Amino acid sequence: MDYIYFDNAATSWPKPDVMMQAMVDFNRNIGANPGRSGHRLSIEAARIVFDAREAMATLLNAEGPDTIIFTRNATESLNIVLHGFLRPGDHVITSSMEHNSVMRPLHALLEQGMKLTVVQCSPEGVLDPSDIERAIEKETRLIITTHASNVTGNIMPISEIATLARARGIVYCVDAAQTVGSLPIDVKRDGIDIMAFTGHKSLYGPQGTGGFYIRPGLEKMVKPIEQGGTGSRSEFEEHPDFMPDRFESGTPNTIGIAGLGAGAKYVLDIGIDAIREKEVSITGRFLDAISSIRGVKIYGGKDPHRRTPVVSFTIEGHMPSEVSYILDREYNIMSRPGLQCAPSAHRTIGSFPEGTVRFSFGIFNTEEQIALAISALEKIIHMRS
Repeated sequence: MDYIYFDNAATSWPKPDVMMQAMVDFNRNIGANPGRSGHRLSIEAARIVFDAREAMATLLNAEGPDTIIFTRNATESLNIVLHGFLRPGDHVITSSMEHNSVMRPLHALLEQGMKLTVVQCSPEGVLDPSDIERAIEKETRLIITTHASNVTGNIMPISEIATLARARGIVYCVDAAQTVGSLPIDVKRDGIDIMAFTGHKSLYGPQGTGGFYIRPGLEKMVKPIEQGGTGSRSEFEEHPDFMPDRFESGTPNTIGIAGLGAGAKYVLDIGIDAIREKEVSITGRFLDAISSIRGVKIYGGKDPHRRTPVVSFTIEGHMPSEVSYILDREYNIMSRPGLQCAPSAHRTIGSFPEGTVRFSFGIFNTEEQIALAISALEKIIHMRS
């Protein structure tokens, strides 16, 4: 059966062969614990982890591989940063378009005495940096925003926000779960302090992998939320305070990191610009076609150059869950209905509580698939006409 997979914002599929082969090679030929032993297999495992760290540093134009911390996903990364950095009395600014991986930790921290301002975005889901600036208070210690909405695909003005944060000595954290591997990113040029990423979306790695970048020197301001074995300084019972060991305790997901590293190298080999060009083309073609269908409402901006390859829409007279079900059962088209773990974003754009149907494209999608999807949507609309 030929599936049309339009759920890449949840997790990318299919995965490139080089990623899967890297994981098989590790499990079959290495399998050892990195940094825990001195034998050749342990050393080779450590090299794989370091190579993945280097690939991620290259992709983000980070200062070096030791600025990259590996975690299970962007959610874990954000929890480490938020719980490790914030303290009672601190004021945090975020936007109304955030995913629950940002909103839920922040709401949990409110119970510990943190203060929060949620800047309202426009009904199209656009964030104005001047609204962020107006929300700054004397106690503001952190600004955290998504790089691009997982609901509308709108790309946020992170470099402008970083500039105003840096001028005031405020740390800026970016949730880049939707963009690392899909958009050109330069953390040094853009002045990003912390950037969380996940491995299983646009990096084409396996699920259960991710991490975050942290600007050199800032790591001392983030308290680790766990301690344990690192393979380094084993003679001490105090946890190491140097990078990356400061935030990486216990045996890592080495087989997953092998796949993540291969996915990052795959992206680097193709080139971000080439990936971006393909995704803009596919998204633009879909937007042009769906815009002419009566009864369809599109959320977010219409310019494919100002959004990721994510398109949320509703069809008049049909629940999003119904549309997604029909697409799956009748046309083998995989989509994501509902609130996409971002209820605040849906309140902002006016699609709460039913949510939307979300199509999210990737580099393996084709123009033929776009045409088939448009035909399917037209047939669904005509079902009740």
